[in-house]
Amino acid sequence: QVQLVESGGGLVQAGGPLRLSCAASGRTFSSYVMGWFRQAPGKEREIVAAVNWDGTSTYYADSVKGRFTISRDNAKKMVYLQMNSLKPEDTSVYYCAAGLAWGARSNRDFGSWGQGTLVTVSS
Repeated sequence: QVQLVESGGGLVQAGGPLRLSCAASGRTFSSYVMGWFRQAPGKEREIVAAVNWDGTSTYYADSVKGRFTISRDNAKKMVYLQMNSLKPEDTSVYYCAAGLAWGARSNRDFGSWGQGTLVTVSS
């Protein structure tokens, strides 16, 4: 198991940037595929981005492709989500998650979750 704590959420104007961070604890962090999910009020949780064990492969949802960048630092046990050109529709609670299988895109495939951090984009 890995414990996850997100930070970096807040209020930002449309078009602005924001970077989310996720701190992990546990000895096997580099064994996990890491993902960022988001959930807006009244909507299902959806995957935003994922990165494989060593950071060499990434996945992005179509809605954020070209605007968001996921990265990880295994030495620091950190995962980041750089969000640029933010839109009001990006407003959500963002969750960091850890899973075992590359290619997993459903929240059911990720076994460890952070508590979430709220991102609000004003128009």
